[in-house]
Amino acid sequence: MSKMLAAIVAAMFALGTTSAFAADEMKKDAAKTEAKKEAPKADAKKEASKADEKKADKK
Repeated sequence: MSKMLAAIVAAMFALGTTSAFAADEMKKDAAKTEAKKEAPKADAKKEASKADEKKADKK
């Protein structure tokens, strides 16, 4: 009986540890994805401001 209880406790610990590790990896992936989404927007804003400056110089 005690071996079965030990096995159940070990299995629960393994599942908890694995799910915590997986959740941590998901947070890292989400941060990278968010950074990738923001990068093109920032570049587009810089290009737009450069285009506005060129238009202002022509006038």
